[in-house]
Amino acid sequence: MQDSCCRVSKSLTTPSILYPLSSILYPLSSILYPLSSILYPPYPITYQTPTPTQPLHDPYVQLPNYTLIDSSAGIIGLTTALTLQEQSPNSSSITIIAAHFPGDESINYTSPWAGAHGRVSPALTAHDRQLAQYMQTTYDVLQAQSAGHPETGVLFMDGYEYLAHPSESYTQLRDGIGSAPGFRVLTASKLPPGIKWGCTYRTWSLNPPVYCAFLLRRFILRGGKTRRVRLQSLAEVVPNIAPQADLVVNCSGVGFGDKDVFPIKGQTCLVSNPCDRTITQQNVDGTWTFIIPRPLEGGTVIGGTKVPHDWSITASMETRRELLSKAAAMYPAILEDSKDGKSSKAKPKGEFHVIRDIVGRRPARIGGFRLSVEELQSGSASSSSSSSSSGSRPVKLIHAYGAGGSGYELSWGVAREVAKLAFGERGLSRPHHQQQLKAAL
Repeated sequence: MQDSCCRVSKSLTTPSILYPLSSILYPLSSILYPLSSILYPPYPITYQTPTPTQPLHDPYVQLPNYTLIDSSAGIIGLTTALTLQEQSPNSSSITIIAAHFPGDESINYTSPWAGAHGRVSPALTAHDRQLAQYMQTTYDVLQAQSAGHPETGVLFMDGYEYLAHPSESYTQLRDGIGSAPGFRVLTASKLPPGIKWGCTYRTWSLNPPVYCAFLLRRFILRGGKTRRVRLQSLAEVVPNIAPQADLVVNCSGVGFGDKDVFPIKGQTCLVSNPCDRTITQQNVDGTWTFIIPRPLEGGTVIGGTKVPHDWSITASMETRRELLSKAAAMYPAILEDSKDGKSSKAKPKGEFHVIRDIVGRRPARIGGFRLSVEELQSGSASSSSSSSSSGSRPVKLIHAYGAGGSGYELSWGVAREVAKLAFGERGLSRPHHQQQLKAAL
């Protein structure tokens, strides 16, 4: 070992003969290097800004220097950013500004810990029908992603709904009605004790941490930018963070100073017990129980509570016991199911295997989800419909927040609607952009 070390050290000293030569070559480099910048100029030499008469890759959208800001990395913010990226003439012009991104953990960053699955509900009002259209768009996108990109963590399965106190709008539903394929009302013999109405349908469930990470990765690889900033006001964006922005999309979940927004605290429990279906049940006492499997070894979410205006951040052990007890009574098979059909001392059959408790704040809003457009003055501290402020210019501001616990269900539908508000109907009807969207799915 000693000899080999010596041999190495000697071999390292032999180039010392070349050192005097370097003293001659090095001064020459100071002459040759400037010449290289003439022979091989950096790329690009100049930047050409298209004039308003020049189409930016697309004859339908002419938006020079267009910068889009999406103020959220939640599920609606991520899907909106990707949709705007598909429609924008410059895919690198979109920036997501957020305090939290996929991989972070915060009670105020609910998307990664949601019980993400699709449900059916009657659409009685014009507002309900509009939301149903958004949900149908999401359904179609997730179906395409599930088929073409299994790495998204989206899986389609049977869903079951049980109601102890159904409204007339539910009891009047018949087989085949509704947007979910395979919708069928269950007969009384198929209902659990105390349940008055039930149905089954084909639906989706996904693994939120995996899915959000997939969306962010896709956004960045297509040229999107991110910036971690805890915004206190939308007025910070244009003058300070992105002075050239022409559009700001507020997907913040809670809005900024919106007095109609309030939290709905939810507590769920993540278990390792597998399940092959989603189940949602309204119990006799008025509480709700649900079982939502997470694909790609994500466990199963057992829930859940909905407590409006509750700002507490801790999980209750009593609530956990109640959630698990009701889930076991609703679907006893979940205590017996295992992927390999075997039990062990670490995970014996007949009980739940808890991974962790989950507490989050669903961003709800009085009056429901807000989707609207107004004008934000670049030099002012608040939004306004007037552009008379000295040194300011109008910036389009689109609000898309307050989804409560329906963020995943509404996500892709809302994103398409935001794109319409940003680019117009013609921007969404371009044939090659429709092909791009299909390819992106």
